Amino acid sequence: MKKYHWGIIGLGTVAHEFAENFKQETSELTAVASRTMEKARQFAEIYQIPKAYGNYQEMLNDEKIDIIYIAVPNRQHIQHILQALNANKHVLCEKAITMNKDELAKAMKLAQEKNLVLAEAMTIFNMPLYQQLRSLIDTNKLGALKMIQAPFGSYKEPDPTNRFFNPELAGGALLDIGTYAISFARFFLSSQPKVIASSMVPFETGVDEQSVTLLRNKENELAVVSLTFQAKMPKVGIVAFENGYLTITDYPRADRAEIFFNDGTREWIKSGSTTQAMNYEVENMVKMIKGECPNRSLFLTKDVIEIMDNMQKCWQASSLL
Repeated sequence: MKKYHWGIIGLGTVAHEFAENFKQETSELTAVASRTMEKARQFAEIYQIPKAYGNYQEMLNDEKIDIIYIAVPNRQHIQHILQALNANKHVLCEKAITMNKDELAKAMKLAQEKNLVLAEAMTIFNMPLYQQLRSLIDTNKLGALKMIQAPFGSYKEPDPTNRFFNPELAGGALLDIGTYAISFARFFLSSQPKVIASSMVPFETGVDEQSVTLLRNKENELAVVSLTFQAKMPKVGIVAFENGYLTITDYPRADRAEIFFNDGTREWIKSGSTTQAMNYEVENMVKMIKGECPNRSLFLTKDVIEIMDNMQKCWQASSLL
């Protein structure tokens, strides 16, 4: 059985979580790269990774590496995606995959030309629970989809120098927690929605501190996305149908959902494990490379990035009034 060799670019908190939880029969962590050799060596020693590079391009030149996992700050994603694809490596990139739809279109075009897999590390698109819920919805047991609520609130210390509020580091709630909420909504919506309205309250640095957005598609399905960096909200997604509704607590990495039917009965749906969220991303990435499943998640990612672009256009338009 072929082993797929992974390299990591960007060795921050998320990369540590990725390496710590990496457990795969078909893959192994082979190399890491940082801007300094010292940091790369320290990371490699912690997780017993064979190779460390103090230069990103040197790792990309390593012919043994098949897949690159990118975990640098958002604004740097496109640069490293293109470099990795040009080095003939498959790419799994942390969310948000790019800053806008134009960047993503360029990356998708290059991946297609080189016959490589490009995907976003969005847990919602990879957790087994969501695939099981999709199968249930397709039976029409719940009837037509009507409305989705996707709240995500997190309290961040209001420090202008912190990455969460720093515009130079692509700060703001949308590019951080917003990708989860919008991905949740888009997963269940039958088609790509339009941004009907979106209102944003900025932080003093100009990045979005909180926002509320209304989405609607051609099937007249509605979704409300509520985001804030200055108040905690329970991450409970609600998806309402004609015959009942389902709730998903801590929806970014959920492994269970509860269904409430109109007749008063309830049912639990359980699948997968929250603790294995990143391993599902790796597992599905390998399946796509092997041709065992299509890369459907990238087209959902494309829709999400477009929604985010349109939300920001709404904010810019309202600021000119």
